[in-house]
Amino acid sequence: MRSIILALFLAAACGKSSGQPATERTSGSGTASGSGTDVLLCDGKTKVTIPGNTPPTRASGQQVSDALMAQWKQQNPGGAWEEDVRRSHAHAIKPPADNRAVFTGAQRDAQTYGQYTEVDLLTWERETLRAVYEGARVFHSGEELGSTIGVSCDMCHPDAANTHPETYPKFQPQMGRVVLLRDMINWCIEHPLRGTAFAADDRRMRALETYIYAQRSGTPLTYGKH
Repeated sequence: MRSIILALFLAAACGKSSGQPATERTSGSGTASGSGTDVLLCDGKTKVTIPGNTPPTRASGQQVSDALMAQWKQQNPGGAWEEDVRRSHAHAIKPPADNRAVFTGAQRDAQTYGQYTEVDLLTWERETLRAVYEGARVFHSGEELGSTIGVSCDMCHPDAANTHPETYPKFQPQMGRVVLLRDMINWCIEHPLRGTAFAADDRRMRALETYIYAQRSGTPLTYGKH
């Protein structure tokens, strides 16, 4: 059932566009000239320059992402995490914690706000999954993310791979300070996606954080890790 629900969410977000992708693209360092637009990868170093009239379609966004990733892979041979994730599973969602222990033993006896019921457990799971699915939908949609060049988060990070939310807060050279996960999300929205940063309480930011954290469920917290 969960996979069916997610498929419905993603079908709307990931439909093929009829727009024409940009074909002229150059890579390198320095400031873009003329009507070109510089697009940075999440590492803050890898860059391509695209024409200023590049349409914000998913097809052209995928071309931008592919160009960035191809350049990154040349600089980082052996970094095959993206292909590994794409081969292993498509848009998989990890289930939330199983809270049935609240009905047994010490956890049952230590309940502060009264005795929980099966309805409570179902509500917790349903609402948590609702937030995760919404995050997956936004993560896969350049339009929802406000991308002006058609790039979406999943193009470089399938299933939120290689986002490592458990390592935040940490110092990020791109920003020159210690940042939270939401700060890094906004940096990526502004640079690889060429969009506008979300407010901290924006529903899309909350959904993205929920989805990204969910995908690393069970991973120990290691703040500050690079």
